[in-house]
Amino acid sequence: MLAVLLIVVGLLAPLLSPYEPTAFSENTLQGPTSQHWLGTNDLGQDIWSRVLFGTRTSLINAFFVAIITVTLAAALGGSAALIGGLYERFILRIIDILLIIPNIVLIIVIAAYLRPGIVMLILILSVFDWPGCARIIRSQTLILKGKAHILAAKTFGGGDLYILFKHIIPDLSPILMSSFIAHARRAVFMEAGLAFLGIADPAMVSWGIIINRALQYSYLSVWYWIIPPALGLAVMVTAFSYVGYALEEIINPRLKV
Repeated sequence: MLAVLLIVVGLLAPLLSPYEPTAFSENTLQGPTSQHWLGTNDLGQDIWSRVLFGTRTSLINAFFVAIITVTLAAALGGSAALIGGLYERFILRIIDILLIIPNIVLIIVIAAYLRPGIVMLILILSVFDWPGCARIIRSQTLILKGKAHILAAKTFGGGDLYILFKHIIPDLSPILMSSFIAHARRAVFMEAGLAFLGIADPAMVSWGIIINRALQYSYLSVWYWIIPPALGLAVMVTAFSYVGYALEEIINPRLKV
């Protein structure tokens, strides 16, 4: 229910917000009023509108990071297990390198240099987030490739790509769905964290950027500026967690009490 509510808010953000999130005004650092429900920031921008559009930013980031990450993991991890040989060793070495190096450090360094917008941020997070999922997909593919229906497909001339997309990936769909939710939740954290640290594009409307800017005026007790984006972040992470738990129960009925 929480996830559905957030998706609706993200989709209807232009209709629910009375102002453009980047529009300036002379009413700076104003508390909540009938014109500005959550007040305004130091630039006179409507906080309510920025929080609503921050929801959209987080959802877009979470969805695309998760879909790109899971797609890369399924394609590379599955193909490595099916093809084997030198190609498999090459993919495994890349996975090992990316897993050994703390990806959070690389992401922060790259983001600090590029100050990425939403598109670049999605690409950066996706590139460094797929190896763990790819290793799981590879191990499961090694198990599945010995199953009767996979062997039958090979007997009738099915190629590696055909088997991967027609048999392996459908069989692994529960794991892929669970991984999708996990990576989406992580993407929300990473996007908000990088924005909070001030190493994202300052023109991007993000909960992390809103919180970062609000803390600079914390001595003015701007609770109406800090609490809404922080609450939105907590609700979104909680929503993804609930969806993840529900999927785990569907995937593994033994988890049900």
